[in-house]
Amino acid sequence: MIDAQRFARIVTDAVVRRPWLWRVFRGPLRGMFDRLAPTWETRIGPHHLSALELALEDVPPPRRALDLGTGTGVVAQALAERYPEADVVGVDLSPGMVEEARRKVSPELAGRVRFEVGDASALDCPDGDFDLVVLSNMIPFSDELGRIIEPGGTLVLSFSRGDGTPIYVPPERLRAELGSRGFAEFAEFSADPATAFRTKRS
Repeated sequence: MIDAQRFARIVTDAVVRRPWLWRVFRGPLRGMFDRLAPTWETRIGPHHLSALELALEDVPPPRRALDLGTGTGVVAQALAERYPEADVVGVDLSPGMVEEARRKVSPELAGRVRFEVGDASALDCPDGDFDLVVLSNMIPFSDELGRIIEPGGTLVLSFSRGDGTPIYVPPERLRAELGSRGFAEFAEFSADPATAFRTKRS
């Protein structure tokens, strides 16, 4: 049987190149992450947020921030702590992950952070709904990212183990995919072993 990390890499490579394949892989990937949810935080180390934090250092405080592929909500909570005036939404395909995130959210942040089950390829939100979107170890759906981020808004993708992350997209691929969809001002960040990629919606 294929292991979870190898399966995640296969799905990522396939879907980034051919987004229509998502309908094939969506169910199996959701099931895999449902199974991993109870022990997910034992799989992420202290480096998980390091490159992401570098990429966010000079980002203006957002009005509404989205943590897409939120998992157990670690990044969503970090965003809420960094930006105390922002509303933060964490969305994940896996109901198991969302259940864990809701259970773990700190009481002081519960009023500003909410978690929802959703599909990153077709989100239930208006066009331009967010001025900051963050993906951590998450497959990017470039068309949908272009739709949901307001003009001038920021997108940050982080990979906690750099190119060793199971769900990883190389910077040159991100530039090509996002650049053709109205994104510009690309920047890369590194905090070994983590990396991050930042861009703005034109």
